[in-house]
Amino acid sequence: MMRDSKSPRVVLAAGGTGGHMFPAQALAEVLLERGWCVRLSTDARGARYTTAFPRSVDIDQVTSATFSRGGLMARGLVPFRVLAGVMDMVRRFRRDPPSVVVGFGGYPSIPALGAAKILRLPTIIHEQNGVLGRVNALFAKRVDHVACGTWPTELPNGVVGVAVGNPVRSNVLARTGAVYTPPGDGPMSLLVIGGSQGARILSDVVPSALARLPDLMRAQLNVAHQARKEDAARVCSFYDDHHIRADVQPFFEDIPDRMVRAQLVISRSGASSVADIAVIGRPAILVPFAAATGDHQSANAGALVKAKAAIRISEANFTADTLADTIGSILQNPEGAQTMAAAALSVGRPQAAQDLADLVETLSQTGA
Repeated sequence: MMRDSKSPRVVLAAGGTGGHMFPAQALAEVLLERGWCVRLSTDARGARYTTAFPRSVDIDQVTSATFSRGGLMARGLVPFRVLAGVMDMVRRFRRDPPSVVVGFGGYPSIPALGAAKILRLPTIIHEQNGVLGRVNALFAKRVDHVACGTWPTELPNGVVGVAVGNPVRSNVLARTGAVYTPPGDGPMSLLVIGGSQGARILSDVVPSALARLPDLMRAQLNVAHQARKEDAARVCSFYDDHHIRADVQPFFEDIPDRMVRAQLVISRSGASSVADIAVIGRPAILVPFAAATGDHQSANAGALVKAKAAIRISEANFTADTLADTIGSILQNPEGAQTMAAAALSVGRPQAAQDLADLVETLSQTGA
């Protein structure tokens, strides 16, 4: 759709992980279709994910920092770097004020949200997880709306959330409710994903668990395993040594296609991964990241577990034997796996990006 100087303008501010960037991309896709001009504000880490954004999205790399990395001196400089980023965004917004600023969490969202508050521009934050991240918690009482991807979300007293769900990208949305082929006598696909950066615990446990499966089942497997770069070689060697067909990569560009083909997904329960599993509709084994703030990954998994679409295994109980038993119980029960797939689909929110876009447009038009 054509946009001109009179088109409404939105700035999306997101931190440098897939969990923040994927819903931002999904909202950008919808707003562009509705005729908006879209800018993305992120840092160098987030810029790695922008290759999948529509080309018409303007991208600003901002000065930001986090207290979680670097030495004492680097951490001491964080407030000054963040303040510099905020003041830079104030100058940009004065030249070209957006109609709405939407923050998706992460320290790189602070400059745009901070500048918006200084200039009294309309603001929304979207929280993907069941517990607010640090930056979203900082702004929750200061923005016009708090949109929630996981419901219920723990919110500060006096803050009322709007349940919209977690927006999924168009390449996921296009596969909503894709036909599920239950496990059987033929080849079976297994997708192992640990978030945008992989997960070491999955690389440590999943291969050993698959090696414990009955010979016939193991021979039927085709595994797509997302592993950290530093873990990929040993994971690949283990699969080769145990004659398990596996494609091991640090990042899969085609996760939606692989998820469609999968009879079972083994995953961390990051908000975006959970949303993708539900929208496409696949049985899952979820392993929440134990160190996540407020144990939010356990909360993220709640809807799929409650619907009996997924089995949640804590890190403390995530052993090769336990996982092998759980995988076997799903892959040896075609009817049960089909039921899990349907249950996952029942809690999916494929309209989440549209609902969030509606909230953005209403705020830009009415200020409420």
